[in-house]
Amino acid sequence: MSAVLYRIGRFSASRPWVLIGVWVTIAIVVVVAAGTAGSELEDSFEVPGLDSQVAVDLLSDAQSEQAGLTARLVATPVEDGATFFDSAAARDQLVVVRNAIEALPTVIGTSDPAGAVAAGQDAAVSSGAISADGRIALMTIQYPVIEELDAGDLDELKDAVAVSSDGSQLRIELGGDLFQNFEDPGGGSAEMIGLLAAIVILLLAFGSIIAAGLPIGIALFGLGVGIASMSLIDYVVDIPSWAPDMATMIGLGVGIDYALLLVTRHREFLAEGLTVADAAGRAVATAGQAVIFAGGTVVIAILGLAVAGVPFMTAAGIATSIIVAMMVVASVTLLPAFLGLSGHWINRLGIHRRHGIGGGVGSGWQRWGRHVTGHAWPYAIGVTVLLLALSAPVLALRLGFPDEGTLPESRTERVAYDMIADGFGPGLNGPLVVAVDLAADGDASVVAPLSEAIAADPGIAAVAPADIDEGAGIATIVAFPTTSPQDDATFATVQRLRSDVFPEVLADTPVTAHVGGQTATFGDVADRVSQRLPWFIAAVVVLSVLLLTLVFRSVLVPIKAALLNLLSIGAAYGVLVMVFQWGWGKGLIGLETTVPIVSFIPMFMFAVLFGLSMDYEVFLLSRVREDYIATGDNDASVISGIASTARVITSAALIMICVFGGFVLGDDPTIKMMGLGLAVAIFVDATIVRIVLVPATMKLMGDANWWLPGWLDRILPTIDIEGESGLPERELEVADEPAPDGPERVEEERVLVHS
Repeated sequence: MSAVLYRIGRFSASRPWVLIGVWVTIAIVVVVAAGTAGSELEDSFEVPGLDSQVAVDLLSDAQSEQAGLTARLVATPVEDGATFFDSAAARDQLVVVRNAIEALPTVIGTSDPAGAVAAGQDAAVSSGAISADGRIALMTIQYPVIEELDAGDLDELKDAVAVSSDGSQLRIELGGDLFQNFEDPGGGSAEMIGLLAAIVILLLAFGSIIAAGLPIGIALFGLGVGIASMSLIDYVVDIPSWAPDMATMIGLGVGIDYALLLVTRHREFLAEGLTVADAAGRAVATAGQAVIFAGGTVVIAILGLAVAGVPFMTAAGIATSIIVAMMVVASVTLLPAFLGLSGHWINRLGIHRRHGIGGGVGSGWQRWGRHVTGHAWPYAIGVTVLLLALSAPVLALRLGFPDEGTLPESRTERVAYDMIADGFGPGLNGPLVVAVDLAADGDASVVAPLSEAIAADPGIAAVAPADIDEGAGIATIVAFPTTSPQDDATFATVQRLRSDVFPEVLADTPVTAHVGGQTATFGDVADRVSQRLPWFIAAVVVLSVLLLTLVFRSVLVPIKAALLNLLSIGAAYGVLVMVFQWGWGKGLIGLETTVPIVSFIPMFMFAVLFGLSMDYEVFLLSRVREDYIATGDNDASVISGIASTARVITSAALIMICVFGGFVLGDDPTIKMMGLGLAVAIFVDATIVRIVLVPATMKLMGDANWWLPGWLDRILPTIDIEGESGLPERELEVADEPAPDGPERVEEERVLVHS
């Protein structure tokens, strides 16, 4: 593969405008097609086989309003002491707002808190429309199923409320399912902070504006094409609307990372005197091969999310994989074109006289390598204990979904959530929708005792009157828990209803009951992910061991790499538990309350991080193995490998930490969680693991690092991931002046010499 990549890189560098033209054409076609024929991304939380999905399907088949999304309007009089019981003006204003909302095209219907007051104070309170003190009114707005809605419906609701309540004496706040699915979480400025920090690090690392600008430019270009293609891919796979945000985070990180490795290697070859075209070709043939390997591992691992059996996670994995693949292709085709176009200007426009990363062995890192290998046992034991301590909180990992109570207090959804919890109790923010299938015999007599049994459960605060559709053979019971949606006790109530209450009441009947609603759905998804996460981790680990065995022709090195990767990822999981579940330092990242770990985050993190860890592992160990093959000295090879790669690895890691860390500054707890987890894992992997634990353990294992049984050696194909075997003779430049990167560079003469 090296020879093929060399030809691709050299061709791109020799004819840069051809490759740039091809990419620009592709970009224009994709963007225009997406703008004219692209499908709008929609969210769907359908998960076949879950009890909550059965409930949704039953209600949908019966065309029940409860199958769709809801929004909640919460209102309170501005005047202190005024209530809806004694203020006719407040009730009249509620009627005006309700009429405006019911006129919206996708609204199926609304509850009527003003009408409930007309029935009497006790009736209004018992119906859940007015709080006991009369200060808070709750209006439920019913919409169709999510597949029939989009963000425009949310905008129409906001506009209708704003216009109809303008100048009124009511304070109105909004929340509910519609906001959870279609509200923009924001955070774009926070992402830019991370990107700007990455630019600064690249400038300091490369010491050249052009060299620093290329990785950023390639990453942004590839990301733009990839994100634009999402609306076209949506015709084949239903891409969730939040998937591009997740893919952007990962795509920016890996795109800059991959381009950084290639630019670094290109500059090393230029420093050795190679021509621009030959340097670009060899950079693609060597570092580009590592990029393809690492990117391919990320893609395969992320596509492995399909084992979770959760369609929206699979679709998000596909979206992210496409972005990563786009970054890989852009790195090995478009980047060498810009390298060829830049020529020796890549070393000009410097901000300091050093060439920055690349171009040889760092003496400081060489001393560090000697120090670590000279104290291998203390470092190996100490760092392992530290990582195990950081990983220990994983035992308390709780999967779920954050509710609106975790949003910043400036958001209307958070204010509405708090008002409902204060006026009606926390459970009203996450009602449970029980779908009762009467189709077997159509006997609805069981509905009343079932409602009573549900109401008698200690986790249920109230039950609304059952709605029986005899024609469809479906009854709907809405129950309000005593606890908030994200509370563990709420899903425990769901499980208790399924395992104890329903069987006891329905044991001698053909009737079945199923618990739906977003609270039950999120709990079911978390349960399924928890069951399948160990299998997913095992599959990715086995795959990585097999791939590393092929690359490094060793048994112990791949096993050690897998174990160390598990330690770094485990430490990141542990930090998430400490910050998001236990609340340690939550104020530092703008988190206002503790939240469970979003169910799909551990799988996504594991898939991405294992691939990125492979990137650093291959980059480091390929240099170590190259020296070991040449010298046969394991200790010296480890020190040399650290000295020649640590600067690049730490620079790449700092850039990714900045990119991922930028997302921590946003408002959405889910995006914060993903950003912090990835940033912590990269930090641990590139520092504690890669430049401390890896050299220490390799020193302790000695020559056994490279042991491979003879029978396995004979059957394994040879993969020269970083070598130059099979490449043509080197093409060098000879100049009259010894500084080809200076502004006074003179005319050069190209000569061919053997490698």
